[in-house]
Parts: sequence; structure tokens; C-alpha cells
Amino acid sequence: MFFFISPIGLGHAARDVAIIHNLKFKNDNKVNFVTGSAAYTFLKSYGWKAFNLYDPPKFEIESGKLNHSFRWLIKYLLYYKKCKKIATKIIDENLEKLIVSDEDFASISIAEEKNLRRILITDVINTSFTKGITSIIEKKMNKKLCQIIKKCDCVIIPDYGYDTENFRYVGPIVREILESRETLRKRFNFTKKTIVVSVGGTDAGKYLIEKVIDSFRRLKAKLDIDLIVVTGPTLEINPAEDFHLLGYVPNLNEYIYASDLIISLAGRSTMDESIVYNIPGIFIPLKNHYEQEEGAKRLGFEYKDILRLDKLIEEKLSSNSDLRKNKVSNGAKKAAEILSSFI
Repeated sequence: MFFFISPIGLGHAARDVAIIHNLKFKNDNKVNFVTGSAAYTFLKSYGWKAFNLYDPPKFEIESGKLNHSFRWLIKYLLYYKKCKKIATKIIDENLEKLIVSDEDFASISIAEEKNLRRILITDVINTSFTKGITSIIEKKMNKKLCQIIKKCDCVIIPDYGYDTENFRYVGPIVREILESRETLRKRFNFTKKTIVVSVGGTDAGKYLIEKVIDSFRRLKAKLDIDLIVVTGPTLEINPAEDFHLLGYVPNLNEYIYASDLIISLAGRSTMDESIVYNIPGIFIPLKNHYEQEEGAKRLGFEYKDILRLDKLIEEKLSSNSDLRKNKVSNGAKKAAEILSSFI
């Protein structure tokens, strides 16, 4: 089975690993991942067979704001065409009959042309990066996107809703934690109230990390706290003695589960891990990034919250996550069952 994964960030790859683990496959050649960038490094760290073939365009970020969104959209369309050529070559050479995609719409499009079975994993039904007259291109793209989605054999959505037509809602999909929180805290040497700040698989969150470090330095004078900075595979931050600097860690979910507070961009995967693991979180979206802004809104955050991090951190650290009502279950098993029915 070929599993095509969007390489924009690490969230797609993280939830797909959670699904595959529930299929009880061993790390052999039964599953072949096609992706690129940091997602490729992430999958290889789990021992899976992966192909580093996709090279997505980078967002242009300044002070936590997405700039030149129309220019990025044009770059994405060119990237999409390259991905279609890559997907065509792989599908033709391997005679695949089932294509699974996590928001890699190029492979789904090619599979549709070849009348192959198609399973799509996505929480994005349309996009809204551009405004004004420049949005005409994006609206046409969204129309085509909706047609592709509706024709899939199954669309697995990591959110809540009612199943209809080919849509199957499974709830948040996250990796399973195999050790207790106490065991992980001991292994990571978390002895104080511990904040983890992470920005995923891109360099888009440097501004947020810098703001969190500033807040931590103001708050540590009155709070007994530690800060763990996880920069990911592409971002560089100058080290300092007053916080712990980690680069890329494939088991970020374990750090989140062991922490007392996770601070991150409003990426879907990290927010879902916070929800399912019942760990307090602060999620600051990139300004003008519609997907992150919508995701952050559902948890009560917006871009300007970056200006009141001190207050938010104090509030979250004083809360008791064990008191959170209606704890959320992990949708990975349900997603795996749906996928298994097609294999």
C-alpha cells in the first residue's frame, strides 16, 4: 500500500503513524510512504519505508504573520503539478489498486484519473489564503478540490460530525502513549512545572519561540518553572543556560504528555494531542493563515494572544488538567478500522 502524505509540517505524518500502528503492521514493505522534507525524517525515525520526493514551498513569515499569500498560492500550484508527475510515476510502476492520502491531493487526483480506489484523510475541505480579486484562482482550485473529495471512496476526517455520503468522522487522531506520565517525567528529568514550546516541522514559528522565551524569563522570577524548547528539524535558536534546547525529537508527543503546558502554533496535530492527552495548551496561529486561525479559534485563541503570553501561561499553569470534563478519546483506532476494511 502506498501512503502519500503532505510534507507541510509534521502533523500529517504524526497522525498517519498513529493509524498505521493500529493496523498492527510491522515495519516492513507492506506500507510505503511518499512524502518529503521533515515528514520524511520523521517517518524514517520510526523505521518505515519512506521516499523523500516532495519539496513543498515555504511560507513567507515575518513576526508571526503570513505575507504574500497569493505568491505562495502560485508556488503551491506549481508544486502540485510536480507532485502529480511523481505520483503518476509511482502508481504506474507499482500497479497500486488502493491509494491512501493525507492531504496530498495530487496523488488522489491521479488515482481518480486511473479509476483506482482512493482513501483521503483530511480536515481541510477548502482553502482561504487569498482575498479580493486574487482569490478567483483559489476559488477555482477549491471547486476542483471539492469534486476530488466527493469522488473518493472514503474521506476520514479527524474531527467530530455526522457521517454522510463518503465522509467518516473519527475524532482527533494522535499517537498512543505507552508509558505513564510519571515514568516519562522521570525519564525526561522534569522536576518542576514544565513548559514545552514547539513549532512543528517548519521554521515558521521562530517568532513564537522567541516570545515564549521572553515570557519565561519574566515569569521564572516568581514561578518555579522550566522551559523545554523544541525547534524541530529546520529552525535554529541560540542556546542559553536558563532553558533546555532540543532540536528534532520524533517523540514530541511524549514530551507533551509529560509536560504541564504545551505552547505551539495552531497546528492541528499538536492541538489534538493536547486535547486527547488532557494537557493544557496555548496555541497561537500565524496571522493570515486561515487554517491555523480557524483551528485556534475553536480552542479560544487568536494571533493577538501572543501579546499576553505572561498572563496566559500563569493561568494555564495554575489550572488542573485532571478537572477537565468530557475527556476526548483517540480516533486512531477507528480510522484504522475504516482503512482496514478497504485493504
